[in-house]
Amino acid sequence: MSSEVETSRDLTFRQLNGIPPLRFASLGMTTPLFTALHIYHDNAPHSSAMNMAIDEALLEHAAVPSIRFYQWHSPALSFGYFGKFADVADYSIERDLVRRWTGGGIVFHGDDLTYSIVIPASDTVFALSSLSLYEKIHRALCEAMATNGRAAELATVAALCERRSRINSAVIDRRYRYCFANPVRADVMIDDCKVAGSAQRRTRLGLLQQGSIQGVDLGNGLADRFAKALSANCIERKINEGILNRARELAHRKYGDDYWLRKR
Repeated sequence: MSSEVETSRDLTFRQLNGIPPLRFASLGMTTPLFTALHIYHDNAPHSSAMNMAIDEALLEHAAVPSIRFYQWHSPALSFGYFGKFADVADYSIERDLVRRWTGGGIVFHGDDLTYSIVIPASDTVFALSSLSLYEKIHRALCEAMATNGRAAELATVAALCERRSRINSAVIDRRYRYCFANPVRADVMIDDCKVAGSAQRRTRLGLLQQGSIQGVDLGNGLADRFAKALSANCIERKINEGILNRARELAHRKYGDDYWLRKR
């Protein structure tokens, strides 16, 4: 693990047990989180290792908060930094597997809208707590989905406890490791189903949040509306060759390495 790592946020339900129930205000128009935001529409499909590597390379180089939307060159599966390879090994024949640098559970990729947000340490927003950023980013996503006429909301601790009480514990035990079967506080919900979740990594350089949106209409400009809900000053950018070269290095010696994949 990099010596720069200060903490890795794995916002699991267990960590949040005992926190008093929260009720969120109306998900109407909110103040944009970022003064300016660089947008990368990375339309060229990449391997799992390269996608993770580009996210880390962006974190190393970004001077302005950035959001990257990206695709996968084949059906993929990512699992959190603290996850066990044994839990995903059976999928290796059908999916491109990768261990994320961020926390969280197992996420299936290919039909989702995958994104990453990078916040450099020099930006004032970086001073917010990881949970506050998680909530604010997902609140912006709810706002973007509302434009499509979908009543999205943030999960509360109280709602999660009530939801779990309705589900047989044996089912919970079998499905707990699957991210979208296990919503946590401030995940995005529609009709009691999780449609978006994220995981974070905070370092001295900044914060990386990787997210997936599933089970909703991903067309009709959802990505751009999401970006505009985060900032009124969105600037389209292309990933430069310097970042790509650094990403190729990281993909080769880290994310594509068997040791990284099987380290737990």
